Formats: sequence, structure tokens, C-alpha cells
Amino acid sequence: MNNVLREHAERQFAEELAELAREDNKQRPPNWKLSPWAVAKYLLGGRTENGFEITPKYIGSRRLMEIAIATLATDRALLLLGVPGTAKSWVSEHLAAAVAGDSTLIIQGTAGTGEEAIRYGWNYARLLAEGPSPAALVDSPVKRAMEDGKIARFEELTRVPADVQDTLITILSEKTLPVPELNTEVQAVKGFNLIATANDRDKGVNELSSALKRRFNTVVLPVPATMEEEVEIVERRVASLGKALELPAEAPAVSEIRRVVQIFRELRGGTTADGKTKLKSPSGTLSTAEAISVINNGLSLAAHFGDGVLNAHDLASSVVGAVVKDPVQDRVVWQEYLETVVKERDGWKDLYRACREIL
Repeated sequence: MNNVLREHAERQFAEELAELAREDNKQRPPNWKLSPWAVAKYLLGGRTENGFEITPKYIGSRRLMEIAIATLATDRALLLLGVPGTAKSWVSEHLAAAVAGDSTLIIQGTAGTGEEAIRYGWNYARLLAEGPSPAALVDSPVKRAMEDGKIARFEELTRVPADVQDTLITILSEKTLPVPELNTEVQAVKGFNLIATANDRDKGVNELSSALKRRFNTVVLPVPATMEEEVEIVERRVASLGKALELPAEAPAVSEIRRVVQIFRELRGGTTADGKTKLKSPSGTLSTAEAISVINNGLSLAAHFGDGVLNAHDLASSVVGAVVKDPVQDRVVWQEYLETVVKERDGWKDLYRACREIL
């Protein structure tokens, strides 16, 4: 029995990748596991020639995914840019899984990320005992990706200090990683590339230098264009996560998912769905990822403290928690929305009462 909470994409969807590889007779770039055409089918879903169903990993613009895939087949790195919760990391992982068969060569960017996380580190016990040597080197994910001709992933690039970001310039422009301590260098094998993700909404963002920006082809991932699109994304991800977490609850009704998505879209956009009422927006992003989290938390409450069926009472606390990040400013925004929109909307009285109990 597999006890891993969250499998890597290449393992979770191994059967789909194998089926695509079996029928894939199109040209593949050097060291790619699939052709760009097959990578697109893996991301966007469809059926193979023998009828095997490929589940969509990204629901949105096909052209954006085609541009992202085509970029990885060139000498330009790929930067996935967007507000939090627009599936940047999700797309990054699945691109690496489909192209290289390995999504684990990842650097998580933080304010404390140093150059050694990008270049290489040292085993100091061996360094002191033997001096600088290849055996004393500690490889970074980028170095391993260069040597193996794979895709490296860099999450939250703009959270890394600017001087550390610029460590990537030589790697991306020259496809070389100098190791001056050993008077040598690592040259990238064909198939190497880098996918970075970034957003400009969080606090602590460090702008990329012009020199670094030129090394990337930027693809902006938008929030879902329509209500139906966002509801479908949430429904699919909730089903997948619920299965992994083994929650003993019934699958949520689409109507409950739709209510959460509608609340988030209205507060995010500053107007009701019919365009008749202007709204104040809270300080949070209210992303699709947060909507998924709200539904999953509601399912957990329903499963363990209710009758196993998601209802307004189970959703209320999670919705309030997602909206009210600032206890002063956001509380006012939420109370106004409750009284002017939720209270007056047909069929939403149960959610109004449940939310009022919490405030």
C-alpha cells in the first residue's frame, strides 16, 4: 500500500505518461521523454488512439501551454508568472514530469536562499580532510539537471535576493556552471532547461534584473476566465485530493463548489456576477487554490464532525478564514458582502446564517 501523502507527478500519472509514450511517433527534442505534441496532450487532456483517457492537468488557454512547451525546446528558460493560486507550480511540475520524467529537481525560493542552493555546496568534513575535490562537492538540483539533461524547477524566484537571482545568468546564457575551486566547469547536456515561477502580489518580492529577464521567455498564467472553468478546476482538484487524503465524505455537490467560487470571484473582481453591485475587495488574493482548500476543509468537517455531506455550516468557517486575513479591514468588507449580497440571494440563507454565527 502506498502511504505517500502526495506522489510526484511522474509517479501519480505514470500510466498516462506510458500510454502517451507508446503512441508518440512525433519528433522529440534531445533527451525528452515525449514529443511537444504529447506533452501538450498530457497537460490539456484527451484520448489516445486506443481510447485511453488522459486527464487534463491544466484547464485554460491551450495556446499558453503550447508556448510554454515550445520555449523548453529552445535555449530560453521559462518563467511562469501570475498571481498566487493560478497553478504555476502545478504546471511547472507536470511540464518537468512529461518532458524529463523527473519533477524532483527543485529549488524553493525564499529570502534565505543562497548561491550554493543554485550552484553547489561543500561537504565540509571532506573539504577539511581532503581539500577541494569532486567528491567533496554537494550537487544542487540545477547542477544535477545540467549533468543529466533534465528540467530544473525554481519556485518563487522573486522571493530570492536579487544578487542570488543573478547567479542564474551565466547558467542560462552560457549553459555552463563554473567551479573555480577545481579549475573546471559543468557544461549542460542537451535537454537541460529551467522553469521558474514568480508572482508580484506577495510581500517580499524582489524584481528580476533586466539581464535575467532577457534569459527567460515569460508566460503569464491568468485567473480562470469563466465561472464554469473555475468550478471545473476546483471540482477536479477536490476529487483528487479527497482521494489522496481518504476523507470519508461524499463528493461535494457542484452547487456548493459554485457558491464558494462565486463568492471568491465577486470579491476578487469588486462586483457581483450580474454587475449590478460594486463591492470592496479584501486584502487576500482569493485564488482558485484557496477555493480548493476551503472545499477540502469543509469536507473534512463534514466527514469527521458531521453527517458526511458537505453543507453551508461546514463551509462557513473556511470561507470566513479565507476572506478575513486582516481582522479589521477584511472583517468590514466581509460583513458588508454578507448583508448586501449573501443575505439577499435566493437559496443562500443557510450560508448567510452559518457565516453570521461565526462573526
